[in-house]
Formats: sequence, structure tokens, C-alpha cells
Amino acid sequence: MSAETPVQSVGTFTRLRLRFRDWRGGRPFWAGLFTLLGGLPIAYFPYATLKLGTMAVSMATTAGAGSLIIGLLLVTLGLTMWFQQATRIFAGVAAILLALVSLVVSNIGGFIVGFVLAMLGGALSIAWAPAKTAPEPGTAPADTATGYVPAPREGGVDAPLSEGAPAEAARTDDSNGGYRVG
Repeated sequence: MSAETPVQSVGTFTRLRLRFRDWRGGRPFWAGLFTLLGGLPIAYFPYATLKLGTMAVSMATTAGAGSLIIGLLLVTLGLTMWFQQATRIFAGVAAILLALVSLVVSNIGGFIVGFVLAMLGGALSIAWAPAKTAPEPGTAPADTATGYVPAPREGGVDAPLSEGAPAEAARTDDSNGGYRVG
């Protein structure tokens, strides 16, 4: 390999895989997937006809419509977790409640499989939190307990405060152009 050797570009598969990984990292992906997969057996089993040899086993119940509604709502909540991260806690709580209701309404929660997947997805959705962004270089870190961000000082982070001004009354510019008393 010499200096004149052209650099090979990244293949299409690798580029798509990296884009998917970035997309997946910014949302509760596994919570949405488990919730979505939990809704499928809950909605499917009441309408399925299983064959055991020559005997047909039908699981149709009077609660078939309820099972279909619960299953479709779980699929919708799984998609909501992916595309509306702000509602992840509501979607997680709703998924857990629907999974509990499916025990009674839908053939023991889709033969326990749908129940467990929906419960796991709901719990993961509630527990997921977005990644924290790193502070910009040259700025003081924010206090995570109170959300207080210290005011930038003229001359850099290590510059002393001006005489006669207490540290609590430092003013900073917000991104909206207003002032905030820190």
C-alpha cells in the first residue's frame, strides 16, 4: 500500500448499518421492538386455527375483538416508542397496563408470550433515558442535581469573578436572547 493508493469508500451495507445504529441509539429501540412483538401473538391467537393432524383447533372466543384491539394498541405503542421519544413513559405505562389486561381478555396474554414481551417492552421504555451530551470545551460543567449552569466568565473558565459581584448573581445569555439570573 503506497501513498498513491486510493482510499476505498465504505460499502453500502456498512453505511446503512452505521446509519441504523445511529438511529437506534437515539430512541428506546428494544422497548419498542419488544412491545411491538408482544402485540402480535395477543392479536393473532384468538383468530388462528391450528391443525393437529386431522383435528382443527380453533381459539376463537367472544373476546376476540378485545384481543385484536389490545394487540393493535401494543403494536401502535411500540411504533410510538420509536418515533415519539417524548411520550416513552406514557407508552411504557400503557403497554404494561394493556399486557396485564391481556391476561384476562386474550387467552392468557397470547399464551404468556405476548404478555411477557409487552411487559418487558413497557418496562424498558420507562427505564430508557436519552444520552447526555458532553459539555462544550472551555465551559464549566452543569450541576446535574439542580440543572444550574455556571455563567461563563470573561477571559475563560479560570478567570476570577469581578469585584463586588457575588457568584450567585452572575448573568448569562440564553439561546433565546434573554437573561437568566443564576
